[in-house]
Amino acid sequence: MNTIKVTYLATADARGHLMRAQLLTHALREYGADVDVLTTSDEGVAFLAGFGITAQVLSRHYAVQFDTRQNMLSAETDANIANYLFRPSRMCRDMMQLRIALRSADLIINDSFHPALLFMGCMPAWRGKVVHIYGTSLRQAVQNNFSGRLPAILSRLFHRIVGWQINASLARIEHDFSYEATCDGATFRLPTPVVVAALFDAAVPRVQACAAVYLNPHFRDPCLADGIETGLLLAGMHATLVGEGYAGRARWKAQDADWVRQAAASNLIVSAPGMAALSVALVYGRPIVLVLTEQPEQKINAARAAALGLAHRIVVWRGDAPTFAQDLCSACADLLQSAPTLPAPDGRAVAGARLQSWVAVLYELAARSVHR
Repeated sequence: MNTIKVTYLATADARGHLMRAQLLTHALREYGADVDVLTTSDEGVAFLAGFGITAQVLSRHYAVQFDTRQNMLSAETDANIANYLFRPSRMCRDMMQLRIALRSADLIINDSFHPALLFMGCMPAWRGKVVHIYGTSLRQAVQNNFSGRLPAILSRLFHRIVGWQINASLARIEHDFSYEATCDGATFRLPTPVVVAALFDAAVPRVQACAAVYLNPHFRDPCLADGIETGLLLAGMHATLVGEGYAGRARWKAQDADWVRQAAASNLIVSAPGMAALSVALVYGRPIVLVLTEQPEQKINAARAAALGLAHRIVVWRGDAPTFAQDLCSACADLLQSAPTLPAPDGRAVAGARLQSWVAVLYELAARSVHR
């Protein structure tokens, strides 16, 4: 493959966008691509550094707002985005910086829905290089953001404007944990990329069942951590506990680059229903306990997991640690009983094929950009 130059902007609202950015950056660089990575917080820069990716902060002003239980705060998010859009020192400044990147890049990737690139991606001068990457459920949630909160005529107008901005760009890559790779004109639908986990010895017998837990940094309520620890103890499970919101807490790691390997070798996974966690569960054949909160796209993901028959249980955090612990214990027991030994799919091959499909599409789009 020929060398291409890519600028990759990954928002740092949670960590799924950043995880995808580091996966694709490493994969593209293996084929000789020149990739620069931008993100939206210092914490995002630190997260990427843990995977060997040097990134720069575009600006720190744009962010979706959450409480300590990963519930999205709609009013606070609307206010933050309005401030970002309409204060000249914010979005306009970022667009000036992105203009420089657009001059030299073959592609500039927006992962996911950063407002500056949403705007630039629909403008004739720039849209020929902008590619939007997003989860299918996230697009639904973004376009329906004001449904039921504004008069119907205004919410429909917002839905159409955002849809037009997304569709006006060079291309779109929609991903989902269960997709097969397909293409419809300038819209590519790909399975969410997954880490190719290092080999583990599945033949080594376990003395104790193991759970791999990952919570994104918006989970910071210590009572939730208490509930998870107690619930897994009641279920008789050893746990690998990862969550930036619990950095410094005994037994928890803020970050673990080896988490996917441990998840692939575990008896079950415990995580919120993000695309990345669901993809790991599907690709490596692990049952998953989904910690559900007020986050619209993750509710959509949980419904899809149910529709597809993915081995899972749902637990809802309502602020009551003892009740949550009992619910988690029951969910783990159900999954261990119903799926005690899963078939061992060739997860590494599936994960590798997913990554290759992304690299092929991005190179194809770079060629389209050059020839426009």
